[in-house]
Amino acid sequence: MLEITKQLKFDKDGLIPAIVQDYKDGTVLMVAYMNAASFEKTLKTKKATYWSRSRQKFWIKGEESGNIQKVKEIYYDCDADCILLKVHQVGDSACHTGYRSCFYRKLSFTGNTRIVGKKIFDPKKIYGK
Repeated sequence: MLEITKQLKFDKDGLIPAIVQDYKDGTVLMVAYMNAASFEKTLKTKKATYWSRSRQKFWIKGEESGNIQKVKEIYYDCDADCILLKVHQVGDSACHTGYRSCFYRKLSFTGNTRIVGKKIFDPKKIYGK
């Protein structure tokens, strides 16, 4: 285990949240989780690799869709309990629903929601779901 990995504060399940941001324009693309092994794999390969909580396995972003994330910079916060990845989003879509960002819905203070993102691809064609 790398020294930096030992300094990070993973939760009781061995995970740390990772905020993913476009390195050019600052758009927040998504939030995912990493464990120590996926964090170190990300450092080694420079491809964003996460731990899927639902599937209980490693998840290299874009392994099915081709929309990989090439990591340009990595930061961690003052408490060492959150990672920020600045990435080059290949394929222009980070969200499995087909939008560029997972944050494509805007909530008003009155509780109304509206779609503010543009759909880039049809997930049924990519994932067959």
